[in-house]
Amino acid sequence: MSRKTIRPPGPLGLPFIGNLHQFDGLNPRLYFWKLSQKYGKLFSLKIGSVTIVVISSAKLAKEVTQIQDLTFCSRPSFVGQQKVSYNGSDICFAPYNDYWREIRKICVVHLFSLKKVQLFRPIHEDEVSKMIKKISQQAAASQITNLSNILTSLTSTMICRIAFGIRYDEEAHEKRRFDEHLAMSQEMAATFFVSDFYFPLLGWIDKLSGKISRKNK
Repeated sequence: MSRKTIRPPGPLGLPFIGNLHQFDGLNPRLYFWKLSQKYGKLFSLKIGSVTIVVISSAKLAKEVTQIQDLTFCSRPSFVGQQKVSYNGSDICFAPYNDYWREIRKICVVHLFSLKKVQLFRPIHEDEVSKMIKKISQQAAASQITNLSNILTSLTSTMICRIAFGIRYDEEAHEKRRFDEHLAMSQEMAATFFVSDFYFPLLGWIDKLSGKISRKNK
């Protein structure tokens, strides 16, 4: 006898697309809040063939992230994220298993230990000081300050210094290329692929849109 899966309440959707036509991509927080007022602090909706459960309560969030964390800690497998993480081989996108526990142990011992943090501290302080100085100079000259670009540059510079022992000049070709690859990786991890939310057979739509070629670039 088959057992029907019990899902939290939520809005009715259409065949194939689910609630995609109702989703407010410009203001998802407000959309989720309105649904929580109607269906409660725990509700579900479907984006394509994927069922999404939304939690809108601090108490339930604590239940999921702390008490039941082993049940919910693995991330869903999406096309872009799998490409960026080399099929889930990094600590961010690897599923919870023996492999993840091993790489977590390596990171804790060799990257995030107190000794390593103290070792990298001069680099952090130096780069933050340079960033503050740059912002102050732009403010004194009444120039427009793009905090997004500045923080991205700060992140990439710290990565280069800690990982490679090199600090590229902000206008250097290598620095611009590294920033472009970093931005491309972040964009790819967040890119919407049709095959993620519908069916793998519709992956040809991603090919026609050029997403697959950008992913493999």
